[in-house]
Amino acid sequence: MTTDKRTSSRKLDHLRLCSETDVTAGSAGFEDVILVHNALPECDLDRIDLSVDFLGRKLSSPLFISAMTGGHPDTKEVNRVLGSAAEKYGLGMGVGSQRAALEDPDLADSFSIVRDAAPHAFLCGNIGAVQLVSHGMEWVDAAVEMIDADALCIHLNFLQEAIQPEGDHNAAGCLRAIEQACKESNVPIIVKETGCGISSEVAARLFDAGVSAVDTGGYGGTSWAKIEGARAQKRDAAGDKALAGLGNSLISWGIPTAVSVFEVAKVSKGPVIATGGLKTGLDIAKGIVLGATLGGMALSLLSPALSGEESLGSAIDTIHTELRASMFLCGAKDIPSLSKARYYLLGDIRQMIRT
Repeated sequence: MTTDKRTSSRKLDHLRLCSETDVTAGSAGFEDVILVHNALPECDLDRIDLSVDFLGRKLSSPLFISAMTGGHPDTKEVNRVLGSAAEKYGLGMGVGSQRAALEDPDLADSFSIVRDAAPHAFLCGNIGAVQLVSHGMEWVDAAVEMIDADALCIHLNFLQEAIQPEGDHNAAGCLRAIEQACKESNVPIIVKETGCGISSEVAARLFDAGVSAVDTGGYGGTSWAKIEGARAQKRDAAGDKALAGLGNSLISWGIPTAVSVFEVAKVSKGPVIATGGLKTGLDIAKGIVLGATLGGMALSLLSPALSGEESLGSAIDTIHTELRASMFLCGAKDIPSLSKARYYLLGDIRQMIRT
């Protein structure tokens, strides 16, 4: 099997595992964030404005369809469904890692279908930091062109890389490559984690390097330690048992999303996207009061998307209903008002934020 085919096959493995098994671990921490109830809200629930400004574009809602899939022919339809929803609801959306299609152009339509389905949506391309070091602006430009992207996400997934037998283990030079991409790219650069969160120290270095936004990708949602451990468990090659054990050992590794949002927002020089374990409109509201501009969901939208446009639309409607109700009960008529709402912190999240 060539490198190209291995990458494509891995993408399908990931989609199947996420859709067929429990790949979550831990808590994102939002249960320890309590929004202060406003018994006299003085606003009209039916007139609450969900629109938000993000990197020069007005989106209809802070719900962001986070990166899920692409890079295999069998992922094309789910990406079309997701793109159609982004277009219909005026949402931002990120595609999955484009590495497979950058290695094998025959797979590009599994990503470009998103732009076909969403000609006006804010779309984000996606490449890995390690691949950025290796391929530089050639892959930046190609990823953007593939989907006519409005921004490019550079993902940090070193826990995943550490467990994959085919993983890239050299993280040297990533920050310098990100800084160069920020200087030379024709679109804004967003840096995102993929399940372990971003600390205030790393966020500060990223903003100083010129990134336009940071996506927390915190702990408490999809666990790539769990996914890669499960993939290793199914293989018989030498060393796979050890990798499966490593995945199990690292299941609890990471910064809970609520903490990561708070830390990144403290040092932000641009928007923050809260991702990692968000399941409801209330979770999005809590992310916003902690300092986020958008709340991203992937796994929570995957099963509905696999069931089709109607099912996904129903899930999005429910999330928006929950978000509006949460805003109403905070007395927030719009997203800027919500960002100023008061909240209480409990338990472990309170302890971590105050440490």
